Amino acid sequence: MSNVLIIEDDNMLGDTLSLYLTGEGYHVTRVVQATEGIAQLDIVQPDIILLDLLLPDLDGVNPCPLIRKHTDVPLIVISSENNISERIRTLTLGADDYLCKPFSMQELKARIEALFRRIEITRLQGKGLAPEAEPETDIVLDLARRMITVDGQIVETTFSEFELMKLFYLNQGIVFSRYALIQALRGTDSYINERAVDVHINHLRRKIEKDPKNPKLIRTIWGIGYKFMQ
Repeated sequence: MSNVLIIEDDNMLGDTLSLYLTGEGYHVTRVVQATEGIAQLDIVQPDIILLDLLLPDLDGVNPCPLIRKHTDVPLIVISSENNISERIRTLTLGADDYLCKPFSMQELKARIEALFRRIEITRLQGKGLAPEAEPETDIVLDLARRMITVDGQIVETTFSEFELMKLFYLNQGIVFSRYALIQALRGTDSYINERAVDVHINHLRRKIEKDPKNPKLIRTIWGIGYKFMQ
């Protein structure tokens, strides 16, 4: 049974979330302030956190950096703020996903399950896949500063390009369909579709490949999607 920590001061929504997720088999703990949530981390040991963006003890300050100082547990922000710049800012501050109120409980469940699938992919990848060849290019991702270096040189990327690169980098050897990549960018790029994914991939290749027309790092798996091998 997975543990969910809800940090939400709206009693009606908090109760609804608690009842629904409990009915779906999750063990749920709910608090109404960020400081209470932090205090519960060692007690609850959550597998995922649902976090309201506006909490009474933070006076409008985005709570993601504070939460991230204490845990790297998957974090879904739930907020009535649907401005794209705030969504992007929140994701850059440490949220793994962003869900705008109002939302359906079924969509929330799907987002939670999608995060758990990504975690499992990363775990399996951590067991090791032998590289197919010695790396031609040294690529390093600094997740904290959202920075990519290629052979020691900083490479500028858009937000969506970095998100794609992060997904590839953390899951080397895993083949991602275009649909999976669309889902990974959902909520960060409101115009994402299969064509947009291909455009982002082409831009990334021009920035990290020695020969973008003959890519060795981001490889096309014909009829399926893409995978990254360094």
